[in-house]
Amino acid sequence: MTSGGGTAVRVGVFGLLGSGNLGNDGSLEAVLGYLRTRHPDAAVDALCGGPEAVAARYGIRATRLHWYRGEYRTASRLGAIAGKGLGKLVDVFRTAAWVRRHDVVIVPGMGVLEATLPLRPWGFPYALFLLCASGRLFGTRVALVGVGAAPIRDRATRALVRRSARLAAYRSYRDALSRDALRDMGVDTAHDEVYPDLAFALATPRASAPQGSSGTVCVGVMDFHGGNDDRAEAEDIHRRYLDGTTRFVRALAEDGRPVRLLTGDECDASVVAAILEAVDSPLVTASEAASLADLMTEMAAADTVVATRYHNLICALKVGTPTLALSYAAKSEALMARMGLDAYCHPAREVDADELLRQFGELEERAPEVRRTLTERNLLATRQLDDQFTALTAALFPAAHPAHALREAS
Repeated sequence: MTSGGGTAVRVGVFGLLGSGNLGNDGSLEAVLGYLRTRHPDAAVDALCGGPEAVAARYGIRATRLHWYRGEYRTASRLGAIAGKGLGKLVDVFRTAAWVRRHDVVIVPGMGVLEATLPLRPWGFPYALFLLCASGRLFGTRVALVGVGAAPIRDRATRALVRRSARLAAYRSYRDALSRDALRDMGVDTAHDEVYPDLAFALATPRASAPQGSSGTVCVGVMDFHGGNDDRAEAEDIHRRYLDGTTRFVRALAEDGRPVRLLTGDECDASVVAAILEAVDSPLVTASEAASLADLMTEMAAADTVVATRYHNLICALKVGTPTLALSYAAKSEALMARMGLDAYCHPAREVDADELLRQFGELEERAPEVRRTLTERNLLATRQLDDQFTALTAALFPAAHPAHALREAS
């Protein structure tokens, strides 16, 4: 196995990729860019949630993550329950066989070690455990690259996440909170590093010729129902979020501001539809962005962005547009602090339209200063991610860097 000649290194990418979440796919795109630039001879394929979409968009061979196609649908009938149960057993052998064919497997970014959104332990946490255990069994180096982690209360989920992390050969995180959370779960993180989110490595769309202020505000929405521990309150949380966001959008439209509604996952379309129905104004329109590049293009043309989804925030910050976060987790606040905008966070659980409008007005008043700050922070993020990819090559492709021995994480 080599990365510069001889037999091509066999690299797998793993995760809920191609399943409609633009942030997950953006992380994949960043890692594929790294591999094509630094390891162009690598043979790359995927084990993922949406193999057809991944194969069509990125031109790599892709295999379905789960044997049972209804894995993420609620199983209420006996046949569905039996199918899910059988699928768990079949996936042990499917995952092991796939991992064994690879020299390296990369889990590109994503919040794979957290439960800030509703999550069952026998869904993705179980799949990640099978991956990492298979990697350790067959000597395949599994790397969790730029991943997110957060405290997990559910015992089964926490146990699977902790064991998966311990079995991985390499770990890095998208913020210090993630590393701290994993350490608090009992994982030795002494040799693990923190870098900016992988999406900061994506190309920034070229700016069009300057045309002055359009007054447009991009509002990134989310089908938000709280986190994994909020299932009993999920509908109330969603109602408060939707009501507050709708009032905010209505106020902007009444002030004559064009509003573009953006999403980050297919499931967010219902929120867009609800806002469009409630705010009957030609100034409020919906974007059909299908990638993070599309989102960045929309946001670069806007005066200001107010967004909920983590990777919507990254897109806005990356193109240097003044941004206000409707924060649903500590990771959003950590991201905003990294980019110098920690004063512009508003809780997604309790959207107060009047307070949000006040913060929005303050952000717009400081727009020139904010844009300068974002330019500086983006340059720093680019340098730090270059360091991330250099470290990843040293850890996963020792033939390309013989002076570096792989340091196994335990």
